[in-house]
Amino acid sequence: CQVIVHDVNELTEKLFPIVEAMQKHFSAGSGTYYSDSIFFLSVAMHRIMPKEITRIIQVDLDLKYKTNIRDLFDEFDNFPEGAVIGIAREMQPVYRHTFWQYRRENPQTKVGEPPPDGLPGFNSGVLLLNLEAMRQSKLYNQLLEPTMVQKLTDKYHFKGHLGDQDFFTMVGMEHPELFHVLDCTWNRQLCTWWRDHGYSDVFDQYFQCEGEVRIYHGNCNTPIPED
Repeated sequence: CQVIVHDVNELTEKLFPIVEAMQKHFSAGSGTYYSDSIFFLSVAMHRIMPKEITRIIQVDLDLKYKTNIRDLFDEFDNFPEGAVIGIAREMQPVYRHTFWQYRRENPQTKVGEPPPDGLPGFNSGVLLLNLEAMRQSKLYNQLLEPTMVQKLTDKYHFKGHLGDQDFFTMVGMEHPELFHVLDCTWNRQLCTWWRDHGYSDVFDQYFQCEGEVRIYHGNCNTPIPED
């Protein structure tokens, strides 16, 4: 087992020029903060990791594992042709809210709608990054360009504050073929904030998750069930 520690300042230095343009669209602060770049690490991981690293699992700290994470690596084998990232759906109506203007202008859209037929957006708490596929995907790398980011944020009237998760969600609305959707049991989010903030009527359509949970995600400081 080999452990390599990366200096956060060095990573941020490499990241900043790649993600600077998207930060103003997907950061909590107003404007672009150098330190915010680290919240976009996954987006450009393929550009800053050594070429010999071909696959990475990136996870949040607020997780509890109910199975061997090694099993998650098998999901890389299920990526369809053209997919570069494995990610689970967002389990709250956060993007129903964020895309309100686009949804109002496009009443038949699936954008922001709940599963199984809708596009609820993604949650980046558990990420499978196929770095080799990310490097080779012409489409994915085009989408990192500032002009493309601007074009999509204009189209969807998008303004977020969740970093990489917002970027993946917006791109997924336009190019779902870039993503392998993980089962909700690999990222069973527990946060219920939106249930109490205007969306109680539809909340459960987003929040339900069938099957034996493999990873709990205690997002928004939600307690994780004891064994």
